[in-house]
Amino acid sequence: MEFKISRDFLAQIEQLVSENREQELYQLLNELHYADIAEIMGELDDADASYIFHILDSEKTAEILLELDEEVREKILRNLSPKEIAEELDELSTDDAADIIAELPAEVKEEVISEIQDVEHAKDIVDLLRYDEDTAGGLMGKELVRVNENWNVLTCVREMREQAANVQRVHSIYVIDDEDRLKGRLSLKDLLVTSTKTPISEVYIRKVDFVKVNTPGVEVARIMQRYDLEAIPVVDELGRLVGRITIDDIVDVIKEEADKDYQLAAGISQDVEADDSILDLTRARLPWLVLALLGGFISVKLLNGFSGAMNNHKELFFFTPLIAAMAGNVGVQSSAIIVQGLANNSISGSLWNRLIKEVLLSLLNGTILALILIIGSHLLLDMGYDVGITVSISLISVIIIASLIGTFVPILLNRFGIDPALATGPFITTSNDICGILIYFTIAKMILGF
Repeated sequence: MEFKISRDFLAQIEQLVSENREQELYQLLNELHYADIAEIMGELDDADASYIFHILDSEKTAEILLELDEEVREKILRNLSPKEIAEELDELSTDDAADIIAELPAEVKEEVISEIQDVEHAKDIVDLLRYDEDTAGGLMGKELVRVNENWNVLTCVREMREQAANVQRVHSIYVIDDEDRLKGRLSLKDLLVTSTKTPISEVYIRKVDFVKVNTPGVEVARIMQRYDLEAIPVVDELGRLVGRITIDDIVDVIKEEADKDYQLAAGISQDVEADDSILDLTRARLPWLVLALLGGFISVKLLNGFSGAMNNHKELFFFTPLIAAMAGNVGVQSSAIIVQGLANNSISGSLWNRLIKEVLLSLLNGTILALILIIGSHLLLDMGYDVGITVSISLISVIIIASLIGTFVPILLNRFGIDPALATGPFITTSNDICGILIYFTIAKMILGF
C-alpha cells in the first residue's frame, strides 16, 4: 500500500523533533521506505530535515540521499563533514556515489574521495567521474559479475560467488577474454544443467547487446526499451568491459528527457522547476514569449494590410481567430506525432512518403471540417454561402499547410542536431498563426474580389 503524507503526520514529526525525542522518531521512521522518508524531509524545514537525517542508520540515509530533491540534498550535504559524506558513499553503488560527488563543490570532492575507506570503491568512483553524465559512461556502475572464457563451470561458480557479494542485483553474467574484452553472456540455466568440468567457451552465448562509454544516454534508453533489457554492458573504445547500466538508471534518463521535452513544447527554454527563483523562471520563459509577441506583431501587420477586406466583408474578421486556432492546433498535432516517432525511432520510410500521407490526412480532415463550417455558418450565423465557401476553402488550405509545417520542421531540426521537441511549442503555433492569416485573406481576396 502506498504511503501518504498527511498534515497531522508532519505535525507529529515536527513535534518529536522539537522535543528531541530521537528514539520515538527513529521507531516512527525506520519502518518507512527511504523514498517516503525523503519525501517527508522535503516537506520539513532545513533544520528538521537535517535532524532526521542524523538519527537514522547510514545504510538508509545513503539511499535517502538519492531520493532527495537536489536543493534539499545540497543543504543536507552542506551540513556533513567530508568524512561523513564518505561514509554515506561507502553504502552506495559506484554510479550513485559518483552522481552525488559530482554535485559537490570542487574543493570538497577531493576531501570526500580521500576519506572513502574502500580504495577500490574510490578508484571506481574516480573513474566514473571522467565521463559526461549524459553518456553511457556517466550512467554505468562498476558492480557486475564477469567470468573468463577459459574457465570451466566449476571455476565460474566459485568466482561468481565471490563477485556477487559486492553486487546488489545480478542481472547477467558477462564473459570476457584475457584482455577483458566482452565476448558474450552466460545463462544461469545453462550453468546449472552443465557438467562442472565443461569449459565456459562451449556454453556461453556469444550474441550480447552492449553500448560504448560515449553512447548518449537517450540512445541507451532507446536500445534497452527496444530489446526489453534489465541491464546492458558498457565497453570502452577497445571493446573491454568497463561497467553495466541497469534499468533503474534508465528510468531516470527517460523521465528527465520527457520533462525536458515537455518544457520545450511549452516554450520553456531552460530546465527549471516550480520552486526556482522568479529570475530563473523568467529567463526560461521570456525568450519564447518574446517570439510569440513578435509573431503577434506580424499578424497585426498582415491584418492591417487586408483592411479593405474588413470594410467590404466585415464577417471575415470574425473567422480570423478560428483560422489561426485551427492552424496552430493542426501544426501541434502533426509535430507531436513526428517528435514522438523520432524519440522512439519508429519513423520509417522517406520524407516524401510522410509528407504525402500528411497531405491526404489533412485533406480528409479539412474537408470534413469545412462541410461542418459551411452548414454551421449558414444555419447558425445566417451568412451567405459565398463567405462560407471562402472560409471553408481557406480552412482546408490552412490545415494542409499547417500539417506540412508540423511534419517538416521537427524532421529538419532533428537532422541539424536540434531537439525536435522545440517544434511542438510556440515555434509551430506562432508560425502557423501567421501562415494561416496570410492564406485566409489571400484566398478571400481571390474569391470575393475586394
